[in-house]
Amino acid sequence: MIPGRSLAFILTVGVGFGAMASAALAQVPTTVVLSSAVQTASADDAGPVLVSPSDWRTMAETGARYPLFAAEQARVERAVRTAMARPINVPIPKDPGGGFTHEQHKRNYQAVYNAGALYRLTGEKAYADHARDVLLEYAKLYPTLGAHPAGRGQIPGRLFWQTLNDSVWLVYASQGYDAIRDTLSAEDRKTIDDDVFRRMARFLSDETPQNFDRIHNHATWAVAGVGMTGYVLRDRDLTEKALTGLAKTGEAGFLRQIDQLFSPDGYYEEGPYYQRYAMAPFIIFARAIDQNEPERGIFRHRDGVLLKAVDTLIQSSYAGYFIPINDAILDKGLDTEELVAGVAVAYARTGERGLLSIAEAQGRTLLSPDGLKVAQGLAEGAPEPFAFRSVMLRDGPDGESGGLGILRSGGPDGQALVFKATAQGMGHGHFDKLNWLFYNNGRTVVSDYGAARFLNIEAKAGGIYLPENTSWAKQTVAHNTLIVNEASHFGGDWRVGEARPPERLVFDTDEDTQIVSARQTGAYDGVVFTRTQALVRHPELGRSVVVDLLRVSGDRPARYDLPLHYNGHIMTVGFEAQRAVASRPVLGAANGYQHLWVDASSEPTTEARSLTWLLDGRFYTYRFAADAPSRAILAESGANDPDFNLRREPSLIQRVDGQKDVSFVGVLEPHGLYDGTAETVTGAASGVQSIRQVRGDDATVVVLTLPSGKRLVLGVADDPAEGRSHTVSADGQTYQWTGAWARLDR
Repeated sequence: MIPGRSLAFILTVGVGFGAMASAALAQVPTTVVLSSAVQTASADDAGPVLVSPSDWRTMAETGARYPLFAAEQARVERAVRTAMARPINVPIPKDPGGGFTHEQHKRNYQAVYNAGALYRLTGEKAYADHARDVLLEYAKLYPTLGAHPAGRGQIPGRLFWQTLNDSVWLVYASQGYDAIRDTLSAEDRKTIDDDVFRRMARFLSDETPQNFDRIHNHATWAVAGVGMTGYVLRDRDLTEKALTGLAKTGEAGFLRQIDQLFSPDGYYEEGPYYQRYAMAPFIIFARAIDQNEPERGIFRHRDGVLLKAVDTLIQSSYAGYFIPINDAILDKGLDTEELVAGVAVAYARTGERGLLSIAEAQGRTLLSPDGLKVAQGLAEGAPEPFAFRSVMLRDGPDGESGGLGILRSGGPDGQALVFKATAQGMGHGHFDKLNWLFYNNGRTVVSDYGAARFLNIEAKAGGIYLPENTSWAKQTVAHNTLIVNEASHFGGDWRVGEARPPERLVFDTDEDTQIVSARQTGAYDGVVFTRTQALVRHPELGRSVVVDLLRVSGDRPARYDLPLHYNGHIMTVGFEAQRAVASRPVLGAANGYQHLWVDASSEPTTEARSLTWLLDGRFYTYRFAADAPSRAILAESGANDPDFNLRREPSLIQRVDGQKDVSFVGVLEPHGLYDGTAETVTGAASGVQSIRQVRGDDATVVVLTLPSGKRLVLGVADDPAEGRSHTVSADGQTYQWTGAWARLDR
């Protein structure tokens, strides 16, 4: 179920689709000219071009028949009427994100945007007049502005502290302006054209080329705003710059961004959180392009990658929230306005009824032809459940820069094992190669910290990234993957990490085993590590369990740490450990270690150990071991945090000292139930009695012993080649198989 959070506004993005999108459609060349309708438009032709007049008429005449559309129109009318009842306020920019002037300029573009739509849907001139009056105030203010006084980074905005927010303003205000432009006098139209939209488009393009020609989500918003302004003003030069870069060579601009930022599977380079944010300008501008230049075939570009991206984004979620890798805020989910737009546009294009179940849970749609189609689809009958599935989402423009593996069992809120073997994610990426997360029972069990940031909350550094985002959240020890000598991957240099993605080895599923594997080279000099994870079922176990095998090969002895960050309250510590009762020592001095308190630490051993915790009525037992003596450290984040910026979260760290090569094995088992209301407990004891790993010449066998004495046995080869045979002897038995992996207990 999608969490209920109110949305600031809703998006309008052009005409609806009728035909089913086809993956087999050829890519359309990008060097086409504007359609004749745009070429022949005169300066006096001010009618809407982002949504056609006929489509506006259809919505006005039929929208009330469909409850979702009618409810959205009523909600927007209430919001705009409230805004119209107050004096227009266009303040001189002063505040950073979250401050009054920042939020007021956001409210103003929302008012322009929504008032324009309401004018077209109702014919009430008061809405058009309100949008006009707001824009005329901006025509007075904008020419007087220089760099924002609270400017952030190298390119401060004019209305906002960063150019990104100026771009967002332009994307939405241009849509509202398009809807009312033909109601204006020639004088007012020229004033708003020249002193608001042309000035802002020039600032975001020619005057800030270092942002406009980037391959980055900030640039996507900029090109979308400038390109849509070009369509509204009938300015072909602006639109071509937006599509192909300032030099109009195709080396930058919107089309190049589609080619470089998405993989062939529609996975966005910066991860799901930023894919969510970037979807809005990609989808909105693409709809404007399709409306004005259908010959470009923008939704067929790269085999329909923008429509794939909508499906991929939904797949990259659990229990309504996006999987929080990289600089993610944890509370963003499927009901965000960006995905409301994505779902509507994708449904209008494809007719995929599973998308309607997402729209129904969102409880929102667009005041657009696409939104009307969604409302019609829901009114015609119950939607099909969205098909959440196990997937490997390739990363990189060519799909060869690793990927995000998602293994699912038991439905959308059942189990999900997320294996992060993606590329770095540019500057928003974290140093966490071969990291993993695990979800069960609708909850996050093995967690990722995401970003250290309180978005737009002034009390926390004005809402920007906190210092701890660098000192903790991005550091490798804040994640569930290997650390060597207490240093983060790639020495903490994301540009180095960008050039060294993991190598995908295995992604396979069958009836009772789903498995994924990847190898990382170059995170540390002279160190290669390979991780294989499997979600496996067995008749004696009530739920699937996670098997985790991480093998490290180094060219010199080192310290190897392997953290597990988990959610829940410890029930049983299944090993002897010295507790830090009177004082809490800090684990280290730098690279995130300075933020970890040590609560307990064991002596080194090669014996398997366990930790059991309780989370929301379910027990979880993690059994772990290494083939070299390892310590077990219980730790918690929050040390050296004088401003209380960090969440206090527990972790278990396995530590091996003085080895060149080591192999870690772990098994995470969900089991039992605790009902606090009925005061009953069932299945509190783990069903896995023991774990063991056995090495052969070129493969490893992991053996889980169950209460009956039966075993669950998984064989994993070092070389994933299909034709190679492998032999491992364990417990007096010889296991043989061919290929990358095998279930050997069947």
